[in-house]
Amino acid sequence: MTRQLAQFVAATDQAAIPDAFYEHAKVALLDWIGVTLASREEPLVKLLLQFVDHGGGNEQSAIVGYGVKKTATQAALVNGAASHAMDFDDTMAEFWGHPSASLFASLLALGELERKNGRDLLASYLIGLKAGLVVADSVGEEMYAGGFHCTSTLGIIASGAACARLLGLDEPQTTNALGLAATQSFGLKGSFGTMCKPFHAGHAAEGAVMGALLAREGFTGADDILEGPNGLLEAFGGAVNDYAMGSLGRTWGVERLAQKYHASCHWTHSAIEAASAIKTKNGVQPQDITSIEIICSGIALATADVEQPRTGLEGKFSFPYCVANALVTGDTGLAAFTDEAVRSPEISSLIEKTTVRSHPKAENFDSRVIIETGGGERYVEDVNVMEELPALDEKRVRVREKFTGIASPILGARVAERVVEAVLNLENFDDVSQLIAVVNS
Repeated sequence: MTRQLAQFVAATDQAAIPDAFYEHAKVALLDWIGVTLASREEPLVKLLLQFVDHGGGNEQSAIVGYGVKKTATQAALVNGAASHAMDFDDTMAEFWGHPSASLFASLLALGELERKNGRDLLASYLIGLKAGLVVADSVGEEMYAGGFHCTSTLGIIASGAACARLLGLDEPQTTNALGLAATQSFGLKGSFGTMCKPFHAGHAAEGAVMGALLAREGFTGADDILEGPNGLLEAFGGAVNDYAMGSLGRTWGVERLAQKYHASCHWTHSAIEAASAIKTKNGVQPQDITSIEIICSGIALATADVEQPRTGLEGKFSFPYCVANALVTGDTGLAAFTDEAVRSPEISSLIEKTTVRSHPKAENFDSRVIIETGGGERYVEDVNVMEELPALDEKRVRVREKFTGIASPILGARVAERVVEAVLNLENFDDVSQLIAVVNS
């Protein structure tokens, strides 16, 4: 499996990837830049910047939104963590996590260092994502159920493959890059709600850049690190999925990427949508509600299980808070997940009327919300956000609006629009550092 993946990564002709998938990748990149900018003032980002400042090093690659350069590995670390800090970055159900966080952080850092062009960066993203998805099909569910954060454990595999491709490594070198990535695979879900969760994405990006650069210089790794004895699949309880392997070069998966429009854990989004639909359709007012019941899958509840959040970070992993906030304020963006917001008396009152339980027949992202009022009304709504993904054209519009809303107050409306146009025309850039220059202008 390891060698087959390495062959796919090294030998795939980027011209064979249909143009529509490049367009999906550009939408994903625009979203990534937006959520990374949104995190620039987050304490964890500032702490990481302080940490890399102490380390010194060559000025190779830019920190998004700061106008400073660090080493490529340092930039990948900080940008990867920043892109996941607000938990507003994209998700893929089949990946069991957030693939773009580490993929773009590693590719932009390495692309700037190596002066790679925009088309190569987008192709590397698509090829790395596909490699990661095939591994996810073999072990992702087992990893996630076992307590591991796949944004990290699978993110470093996808990013390692993408970086190997961007560097133009041959098959043996790519095999070594995968070996270096897999042996760094880590991240525990027990860290959710803390600074360590976004750190996982940053570490995955950092490790991928380091692994690819070392592999280019001849550093070796196991050539069966995925499927071999004591390899990744055995360690995490998976098995080679031959059917998924047979899709290499035939399908790409990026169209299944789900951008976020609520700034919380994606497991909560179906419940947010269901509660919002009840309020919109029926004019339900928070003061009239006597009870809220949320029914979801076991794996969703195990992740977003905070009953009464004390911080904004905890609020992102709380079904009761996310639903109560949606019903009270209607604002599920970044402002909803601050320490002050989660302490709202009106929202806290509604949380006390909320119960959450899992159901064995609920699929991963299924949520049912049942609201009862003092007047005896009972409203029920079922939603699965992963079954209702928008088409490419709608995604582009929605992500553009999301990006503009985030970036305009930070960059100014004119620069934000320049970034949009640069990303949507990235294949015409001879050097990806030109894009970074626009973002940091």
